[in-house]
Amino acid sequence: MSSSLKDVALRAGVSPRTVSNVVNGSAPVAEQTRLRVQRAIDELGYRPNLAARSLRAGRTGIIGLAIPELHSPYFAELAGLLVEEAQRRSWTVIIDQTLGDAEAERRLLTGDGGRVMDGLVISPWALEARDLTATARALPVVLLGERSPGGLADRVAVDNVAAADEATTHLLERGRRRVAAIGLQPHLENGTAQQRAAGYRRALRRAGVEPRPAWERPVAALHRSDGARAMAELLDGDGDGGGADGGVPDAVFAFSDELALGALHTAHARGIRVPEDLAIVGFDDIEDGRFSHPGLTTVSPDKRQIAARALQCLADRVYSPRNELPASDLTIPHRLVVRGSTGGPGAHAR
Repeated sequence: MSSSLKDVALRAGVSPRTVSNVVNGSAPVAEQTRLRVQRAIDELGYRPNLAARSLRAGRTGIIGLAIPELHSPYFAELAGLLVEEAQRRSWTVIIDQTLGDAEAERRLLTGDGGRVMDGLVISPWALEARDLTATARALPVVLLGERSPGGLADRVAVDNVAAADEATTHLLERGRRRVAAIGLQPHLENGTAQQRAAGYRRALRRAGVEPRPAWERPVAALHRSDGARAMAELLDGDGDGGGADGGVPDAVFAFSDELALGALHTAHARGIRVPEDLAIVGFDDIEDGRFSHPGLTTVSPDKRQIAARALQCLADRVYSPRNELPASDLTIPHRLVVRGSTGGPGAHAR
């Protein structure tokens, strides 16, 4: 037998109206009370009647999540966390894949399907800032990543410049001076790659090391195969012609863990010792990097906080009757997780 709103109210020791306010976000509720109600909801397995809610408030309890790639480990982990957070709010999530296509992103941002979705969380890759300001209007939208919506939508992101600077500085502090970067994407309007490149260069220059364009390797995508190919190019000196300082890098900062794992694969195939001959840092802290050999040093964004803050922004927007709240621009913390690929715990000796 399914539980009712009144059952939840009785279990939590509050009124049915308070339970409704927690479920719908329709009025402020004290934090301790909200937690007590949420605990009762979880214990009883209560799920609101979405059809009835829709009739009463013109909402469906359904939100959209649009990500570039479903098979990306980073986006898969983030999507799972977003679904968990949505379930806490009794929301259902419809997930769409854009593949970084501008028209697909524009269609979602302009609100096609808005009669079904109460709001949208999207990680745009292709649209430029001016496109976002022109299109993020038709339904409540929260952006993930680096695209600035010009105050027309909420945004949740990490500081990619600072994170890339920290990752590169870590390599420099390990005594590496021939630090390459893998992950530039000049063929895309990809703010992520641009910002991580900026942080990489800033750290080098602060240490008195001039960036070498030939060691900033572009990739078609952020996949393992692209990282393996770029690492091979660096080791072969493609476009560089060697150099007085050794010809090949002694460290690599990869703009994603997938790229870093591809670079690690090439290094192993060439008989190059990691971290003794080549130190590698990735970005994203995906599960695969925790089980590679050696374990992958990486920048770890707080993915759970990204999910929680994005859905809080969306709830504020959905349940604000006149949508009068100013747009939020939230920076989520990150940390550098040091593992064996740069000589941390788990590094192997030969």
